[in-house]
Amino acid sequence: MSTSEYTKVYSGNFILVTRVKDELEAKGIIPIIKDEGESQRLAGYGSLNQGFQEVFVHNDELNNALAIVEQVKSEMESTSSE
Repeated sequence: MSTSEYTKVYSGNFILVTRVKDELEAKGIIPIIKDEGESQRLAGYGSLNQGFQEVFVHNDELNNALAIVEQVKSEMESTSSE
């Protein structure tokens, strides 16, 4: 069994992932963005997940990253309900 040094903290469309990524980077956390749809497109396969991305952070930064993601999600929810 392999263990990863990275954990997924968020998934969503390109726009939302970009917002989360920017907030993480502003706090000194460098995320990894995984885009399966783009990988499949580049390999010549079709994808139903086009534009869907996942954000991963190093396990050492996980607690701080989760707090930032929760803050961004609550800000996005509050602006969408106005």
